[in-house]
Amino acid sequence: MHNPYGEIFRVPGAKGFAAAAFIARLPIAMAPIGIVAMLSQTRGEYWLAGAVSATFALTNAFVAPQLSRQIDRLGQTAVAVPTTLVSVLAFAILLLATHYNWPVWTLFATAFLAAAMPSVPAMVRARWTEIFRDRPELNTAFAFESVADEMVYIAGASLSVGLSVALFPEAGMLASTLFLAFGMAAFILQRSSEPRVRAPELAGGGSAIMLRPVQVITLALIFVGSIFATAEVSAVAITKELGQPTAASLVIGVYAAGSLIVGLIVGALNLKAPKQRLLAIAIAVVALTTLPLLVADTVPLLALAIFVSGVAISPTFIMAFGLIERRVPEAMLTEGITWVMTGIGIGMALGAFIAGWVVDNFGAQNGFWVSVAAGTISFIVVLLGQKTLAGEPDNELPQAQAQAAE
Repeated sequence: MHNPYGEIFRVPGAKGFAAAAFIARLPIAMAPIGIVAMLSQTRGEYWLAGAVSATFALTNAFVAPQLSRQIDRLGQTAVAVPTTLVSVLAFAILLLATHYNWPVWTLFATAFLAAAMPSVPAMVRARWTEIFRDRPELNTAFAFESVADEMVYIAGASLSVGLSVALFPEAGMLASTLFLAFGMAAFILQRSSEPRVRAPELAGGGSAIMLRPVQVITLALIFVGSIFATAEVSAVAITKELGQPTAASLVIGVYAAGSLIVGLIVGALNLKAPKQRLLAIAIAVVALTTLPLLVADTVPLLALAIFVSGVAISPTFIMAFGLIERRVPEAMLTEGITWVMTGIGIGMALGAFIAGWVVDNFGAQNGFWVSVAAGTISFIVVLLGQKTLAGEPDNELPQAQAQAAE
């Protein structure tokens, strides 16, 4: 029986860089919650733990696209090696500052510097694109990476908190730092699969976020990110209200399971329809499946509604990154992917904040109205952006760059 996932991993080096990338990106999920777990136990102040964690997360959200822009210009090794060294050293000093109770300013300073961590999801997708550009296998590779991203968020956060609680407060962050160091080292050492640097002048006219397709997709995925952050916050609130707080982890796990299963199926299919249309369909499904959440008033109903709500998340990401690959010039690809990843992260932060406010003021069940609103807005954004997403990449470049590309 034909296995499309087996096909992509037959390429020399693919197993190696994919495995290394999975390890290297675990800190994306482990570090923010690991900082909270570590500092809340050692300092006893949740506001401080949250503020230091937010410093890291927000700084990385701003810095990552800039680093990826340099990666497009100079190459993965030239940029990722020094930035990873800075990040690893900063995390190590943060661990020491926590353990030895150094002044509070050292916590914020090291969290700020640790945000130099490069975007591994963008770099690994750039490698797959280099191998399978304009081939159907690229859709399968992107599906695999979308599933890997979700597995990282599921496993990473749980592992970080579990280690900190079971062993010692710094254990989660120590593991996260080691994963970053060894994972990135293994990834960078595999030079044969590193994308070649395109002509620098093709990326010299500005940032990828100035391209209309990147703007449309990033804006749409800000609201998609809000949907699953809202689902997590509301699920925790509802299960607590129902007197079954321990059921929250099961409900959230079911949410990811639905997305993983459908994502793998979509990745195995060679869909012929235009990707902008498939993205609109996927987001329409995301929006529609938020409605059952409004009436899920028991744990079994909530788990079922959450499962259904998650089925189109991975397909949405697969189509979004596929469109970025097609609509962004090769010389800007890593930065373009990173902006979309940043949009998801911003959406998660905004969704968690807004949903928390709604839950506090209007009750746990009403938190899901944030998901409904976000799904509707995301669909409208993609619907209005269909013409832009159907265009050619060169349409978004200045005339001189388009001529240079030819």
